[in-house]
Amino acid sequence: MDLKTQITKIHYDKSCKGIFYHLLGLGAIFYSVIVAIRNILYDTHILKSYSVDAQVISVGNLTTGGVGKTPVVAGIAKYFVEQGEKVCIISRGYGGKLSNKNVNVISDGINLFYKAQDAGDEPYWLAVNLDGCAVLTCKDRVKAANYAVKEFGVTKIILDDGFQYRRLWRDINILLIDSEKQFGNSKLLPQGPLREDVSGMKRVDKIIVVSKNINHSFAEEYAKKLEKEFNKPVFVCKAEPEYVYNIKTGEHLNKQSEIVAMSAIGQPEQFYNFLYDDYNVIEKLTFDDHHSYRLEDLKGIKDKNIVVTEKDAVKLAKFDLDNIFALKLKTRFDVEKVLQA
Repeated sequence: MDLKTQITKIHYDKSCKGIFYHLLGLGAIFYSVIVAIRNILYDTHILKSYSVDAQVISVGNLTTGGVGKTPVVAGIAKYFVEQGEKVCIISRGYGGKLSNKNVNVISDGINLFYKAQDAGDEPYWLAVNLDGCAVLTCKDRVKAANYAVKEFGVTKIILDDGFQYRRLWRDINILLIDSEKQFGNSKLLPQGPLREDVSGMKRVDKIIVVSKNINHSFAEEYAKKLEKEFNKPVFVCKAEPEYVYNIKTGEHLNKQSEIVAMSAIGQPEQFYNFLYDDYNVIEKLTFDDHHSYRLEDLKGIKDKNIVVTEKDAVKLAKFDLDNIFALKLKTRFDVEKVLQA
């Protein structure tokens, strides 16, 4: 088990103890001070938030790892496009080879300009799967937002993973919470998964509980609990497996087939759980989040059915293999209600 995996395991173990855990706690003290000072500077307007001539919707979370932002971002973008709005998604572009000091146009809503390894897996997936929506990456999201307004005349900007990016003013702050992982051990980084203290919830306008399960009753109960605790509107986004398809041919994989389940995402357990009921999982391969795949990673399994997430699939397509399959999820939430004032 590598260090990153070991730390992630600690983040979601509420009974964890030991020297290493307490050493991480010392790091969390320093981290918490830095985050608290930064938030105070923004709250008191010593640090300024800049607005742009478009409505800005931020979709983010309090924790690290894969909460399920990408399908929610896609759902909001698609809704606006269907309403006739000019839409742009802005991402930091983490994991891509492009310099995020620049404004990188991954897609202008019609044309795709970069491959997954350059753009980053999430921006690339959004660009491929959303027609009529521009996708930009840049570390300076204010610069990117101004570029989107000037060059594309956008009316709606969706800030992907933007909750902690306070330099860009947003009209709606949407926070996502995983129904299973929740806030983990409720400790700040690096001792826990929190990017900032739960007091940051005061900046939230809407909460979406992401349920990656067949049975959504637990998520619905958790949503009611959050609504009472934080006095915020809470919605449930239901993510369910739809089918497994070959990424070259689109052909569906027969259920009960033998598969190797492989992933490089923040929280892979729920992905694997989706596969257990319908397929014979003979092996699991887990890589770090945003891992850049090499052919060597597939050594020994090239003759087997390899099933990955759609996020992983965009990075594996470059190998042009016949045995790569992706799990298609259907994501359901009431976008219109989430966006209502």
